Formats: sequence, structure tokens, C-alpha cells
Amino acid sequence: MLILTRKIGESVTIGNDIKVKIISMDQNQVKLGFEAPSDIPIFREELIAKVKNMNIEASSSFSKLDLDGLKFIKK
Repeated sequence: MLILTRKIGESVTIGNDIKVKIISMDQNQVKLGFEAPSDIPIFREELIAKVKNMNIEASSSFSKLDLDGLKFIKK
């Protein structure tokens, strides 16, 4: 892990086209601004964990799925 010290208004560039800028700082919060191409998704880590857990729960409910009743229709 790379650890850097930055001041408000300073930024860090990742690769050639991702820029992370320090917008503001309060007691226990840092506000970051991200500039990246629109095809690069940017998500908060806690949302990724929540979606992952929801997917695990949803997939476990199909563990006893009866596939014999399914019919495939050719066009």
C-alpha cells in the first residue's frame, strides 16, 4: 500500500487518466474528487460488499432448484 500526504487542492494521478483530488478535510472526514474516464466504474467499498453479500444470499436460495421442469424453446 502506498501512503501519501496531500493538502487540500493537491491531487494524485493513477495511471494516465485517473486523478484523485483532496477537496476538503474535517475532523474525521476527507472529501475526495475523482476524475476518470466514464467507462471506469468508481464505487464505495461498503456498497461493493453489500452487493456481494446480497448476491451470495440470492444464489444460496436457488441451491435446491429443480431443473427438470425447465423447457428450452428453439426459435
